[in-house]
Amino acid sequence: MPKDTTKWYAEWFNTPYYHSLYKNRDDSEAKKFMDNLTQHLSLQTDETILDLACGKGRHSRYLNSLGYQVTGVDLSKNSIDFAKQHENERLEFAVHDMTQVYPQQFNVIFNLFTSFGYFEKEEDNLNTIKAIKSNLKTNGIGVIDFMNVNYVIDNLVPSETKTIEGVTYTISRFVENGFINKEINFIDQGDVFTFTERVKAIKLDEFKAYFETAGLTLLEIYGDYNLTKFNTASSPRLIMIFQ
Repeated sequence: MPKDTTKWYAEWFNTPYYHSLYKNRDDSEAKKFMDNLTQHLSLQTDETILDLACGKGRHSRYLNSLGYQVTGVDLSKNSIDFAKQHENERLEFAVHDMTQVYPQQFNVIFNLFTSFGYFEKEEDNLNTIKAIKSNLKTNGIGVIDFMNVNYVIDNLVPSETKTIEGVTYTISRFVENGFINKEINFIDQGDVFTFTERVKAIKLDEFKAYFETAGLTLLEIYGDYNLTKFNTASSPRLIMIFQ
């Protein structure tokens, strides 16, 4: 299958292989992060939340179970079709391009689990931040949970192999042209597949520049899902709270 390097995420996220490869993500860790974050922000259940690039909606569903009114959006139609099975009067999902303004404003916008920086065009990173600004109500709060680039590069695993549901994935990781790349190769039923995940290695100073240009103020920075202080060298995450 030929690679689409301009919008790899539109193709890869829509495949069943993506969901199979990442099916064992730690839901307990995700729930703990949501508990810590909602308590830290003192969110009330009458406040509205946008889960931006929600995937199949695991964070959205858990936030909804805590009593919040949540809208989850994602570019992947397959992911949203799955998520829609869980809709209720306070939980809805829609296909949406995060670089564009959504036709609704929210008290809080979450962009979680490194769901940012996929774009080939630099302006689309800034466009996404500007769209978040437009979709926040007055005094609304935004949160971006990104990887800590320094930590990830220092701890990069160059190659590994995983066998899941009878499919063996050969995975290689490398840094090239300012992007952290993960190349995924596998064969299924005689067909050869190659996908490359590419995420821009965006550091804190670059995010600060995005926020300043978009007219947003960075309020707090944390380095993991326990919301401990961010350390450039040792924190696995870069969690930014802004307004």
